Amino acid sequence: MSKTDGFLTIPRTDPPLRKIRSRIADFKDVKSSLSDDQVSNQALRCLDCGIPFCHMYGCPLGNRIPDYTDAITKGHWREALELLHSTNNFPEITGRVCPALCEAACTLSVNFSPSLCQHIELRIVEHGWSKGWIIPEPPKVQSGYRVAVVGSGPSGLTVAQQLRRTGHNVVVFEKAQHPGGIPMYGIPNFKLEKWIIERRVDQMRKEGVIFETEVTVGSDISAHYLAQRFDAIVLATGTPVPRDLSVPGRSAQGICFALDFLTQQTNLVLGNPPPEKQLINPKDKHVVIIGGGDTGSDCVGTVLRRGCASVMQLELLPKPSSERQPDNPWPQWPKILRTSSSHKEGGERLWSVKTTSFIQKNHMLTGVNCTRVRWKDGTFIEIPGTESIIKADLVLLSMGFLKSNLTTLPIEFCKQNASQENNREMEQPGIHQKVFITGDAAMGPSLVVHAINSGRICAERVNNFLKTK
Repeated sequence: MSKTDGFLTIPRTDPPLRKIRSRIADFKDVKSSLSDDQVSNQALRCLDCGIPFCHMYGCPLGNRIPDYTDAITKGHWREALELLHSTNNFPEITGRVCPALCEAACTLSVNFSPSLCQHIELRIVEHGWSKGWIIPEPPKVQSGYRVAVVGSGPSGLTVAQQLRRTGHNVVVFEKAQHPGGIPMYGIPNFKLEKWIIERRVDQMRKEGVIFETEVTVGSDISAHYLAQRFDAIVLATGTPVPRDLSVPGRSAQGICFALDFLTQQTNLVLGNPPPEKQLINPKDKHVVIIGGGDTGSDCVGTVLRRGCASVMQLELLPKPSSERQPDNPWPQWPKILRTSSSHKEGGERLWSVKTTSFIQKNHMLTGVNCTRVRWKDGTFIEIPGTESIIKADLVLLSMGFLKSNLTTLPIEFCKQNASQENNREMEQPGIHQKVFITGDAAMGPSLVVHAINSGRICAERVNNFLKTK
């Protein structure tokens, strides 16, 4: 690095958030951006440590963080972009929605503020887009092989782009109207505006990837059709089954899954409103969100923007500590209390709360019965005398997703593999030798960086498989 003591003399500067009053009035990005000069200055904080835990331990993609950080300190932005794209197909997405595992593993995190890894990554790729450096990369040689990719989330898009650039003909089948999967439909606009995904999909189309949207494999087209028409098939269907809450009153009107609500919100932003009777409308309602994760946080920000009367987020687990505990040392991911931009906008959070039943009147939700719990001997124990009722007109269930059971996938020839406990093995050809499974469908619900990494590994295996034909 050109300034080896930068971490001592230059304070970490995060990109500013828009003012709360302004940002809750729309669905635009809540974050502003640092300038190129500011980012170059922040890059000087990189320690240039002997063992860069950021990419060797923290980043699942193995992003070459010290290398591209060093490049921009010298003004070599195009070199930095090439380094970034060498490991990451979609840094404009990970630079916005990844929880920054790299920063948690940064050597400076031991006793300093970590390097601004994630925003540096974002500014490099956006600099590249602004300069016109990111262009379609169609293959120079065609292999003649055809590959079907079922699902267009981060893993499916990664597989498709990698295989197309290798020279294979790739068709992506997506049941939704727009490609993108969870980043398109499950992450709200104020964290990831949809033109960002569409920009990259447009690049892939110009590279020769064919997208067949609003096509459900298993009903619109059969597995037999795929097996007959394609030399390899990649299942990137994700984990579409949300975890439910089986308690009395669950059938009341006004209880829905968080992803259904967020999907509707994306469709509203895209100008595709649902029929009035199907609209999940939080306006002037008392909203309870069950589940304390990122999706629940996204729901908080969304209902506030939609004009809810109040919002409360419930979490079964105890409130995390604000600092690392001895059993959670660096460079592990810190299990600490996290407050998102949505939490800063309003609402209330409660921990160690169990939902025992829903209250309804004339089949309409009116409240949630809860009790406090404590963790003991591997289970949650209800605390007598802590029962309470929370007023609610709308409940959003945000308790995560179930790991895919291969019997739920829309491909008949996967059913014989359903007994396998470790679906990661299915990234190798399955019982039908030309079928591969990748992303969350293979490893269970995870982060976008894991999905992209899984897609890159899967693409390499598919390519090796085709080369042996």
